Amino acid sequence: MASQIPFFILALVFAYLIGSFPAAYLTARIFRKIDIRDVGSRNVGAMNVFYKVGFWPGVMVLAIDIGKGAAAIAFIRWLGAPILVQLLAGFIVVIGHAFPLFLGFRGGRGGATVIGILAYLMPWGIPFYAAIFVLGMLLTRYPTLSYSAAFLCYPFVAWLRYDSPELIIFSLAILLLPLIKYIPRIIEMRKKGGSWKHVVMRKDVKDRF
Repeated sequence: MASQIPFFILALVFAYLIGSFPAAYLTARIFRKIDIRDVGSRNVGAMNVFYKVGFWPGVMVLAIDIGKGAAAIAFIRWLGAPILVQLLAGFIVVIGHAFPLFLGFRGGRGGATVIGILAYLMPWGIPFYAAIFVLGMLLTRYPTLSYSAAFLCYPFVAWLRYDSPELIIFSLAILLLPLIKYIPRIIEMRKKGGSWKHVVMRKDVKDRF
């Protein structure tokens, strides 16, 4: 185990670097020649690309950002790292996405990357996550709220299906960074929307503040 520590450290560095890959920024530059950090919600993430660049570029960014989370965990698991080191890699890849080396540490919130992490660690949660997301979209037509609410299924999946205290705690703690980074955007939407009802219940998917 001790002889593997340098490999685990390198894997954690890899997790940060893969998290730092600025898919949203590069996609916006390539397709629209814009800086995604200066338009829309100014978030370096898939949802801002959906709104400001296009549907298929947004899908591509979403897939890449989800893949970043899964890849970081898969790689360090392949090295034989124990579960706590795997979970640490999960935190680090999200930090990489939120504070990317390649964009002067100004990145996205990490929601899609968290999806990849939790889906890889607990694949039994995927159908529950998808069902809650679809229900949320039908009720609110608000993608960010819908996919955020769907995360709440994972602590229960970790408890009832995996019986893992580590995964229960991790599935709650990993959401803190995206939540904290989203607070300023919530305040901004409340000011523009005029009421919490309008913020939460959208007219359609394109209704955005």
